[in-house]
Amino acid sequence: MIKSMTGFGRCEVQEADRKITVEMKSVNHRYLDVNIKMPKKLNFFEAAIRSELKNYIQRGKVDIFITYEDYSESNVCVKYNKELAAEYMNYLNQMAADFSLDNDVRISCLSRYPEVLTMEEQTIDEEKLWLLLDKAIKGAAEGFVETRIKEGGHLRDDLIEKLEGMLSHVNFITERSPQIITEYKQKLEEKVKDLLADPKVDENRLLMEVTIFADRVCVDEELVRLKSHIETTRDTLIQGGSIGRKLDFIAQEMNREANTILSKSSDLEISNRAIELKTEIEKVREQIQNIE
Repeated sequence: MIKSMTGFGRCEVQEADRKITVEMKSVNHRYLDVNIKMPKKLNFFEAAIRSELKNYIQRGKVDIFITYEDYSESNVCVKYNKELAAEYMNYLNQMAADFSLDNDVRISCLSRYPEVLTMEEQTIDEEKLWLLLDKAIKGAAEGFVETRIKEGGHLRDDLIEKLEGMLSHVNFITERSPQIITEYKQKLEEKVKDLLADPKVDENRLLMEVTIFADRVCVDEELVRLKSHIETTRDTLIQGGSIGRKLDFIAQEMNREANTILSKSSDLEISNRAIELKTEIEKVREQIQNIE
């Protein structure tokens, strides 16, 4: 099976007092590029998240959105800094003595002094939180891969159909190529007869001209390589796996062979077929860009 680089996955995991939601979406990219957006309290798990994702994704630009909701009533607590409060009181008492004033500071006033009372989040059980987060990531990744496989199947079928069309163009050019040599010989022979007004033509000279022409327009090697590339592409699509880069390279080679065939052609029918062939190759190459 093959995978498209376009996909989407979502998973929501909830316990009694907290919930994690993971969403993933991707588009095509030459390499694996993962962008993760999540709450700061989950940043500690970023390396583990990236490591987990490599089990599901090889290529593509992937955006991941993680949300975390904590419903527990005891997720924060008040912290009393006794040492700091005592230091405040010592200085206040000293000030009262220095200026012969009464120290009228009340507890309600002292508690509002900076850092005497602070709100602090309770320590998170990282192992327990990771189990929840990992479950959500795996769930989203599995759905994500499923959509990629489904889209990959459509790409495979479409590409194989296009390859069959390309093969028909190659077969036409293969059959047509010998005919243009024969036609060229006939035209050249008639032209020489007309110019010389002589029914007899130097066969050796004629044969030499035809040979030079045949060598100039011969595309046998290009056709053999092109047909081989088409068959290799089809076999690779059927075999499946992470094949995007390999197919992209083969498509470049097919385009090179088609360009050579077009440049050598002196026949209108072959030129038209070569142009159609290049058009189909370009369509195939565009589709290949979406394969992982």
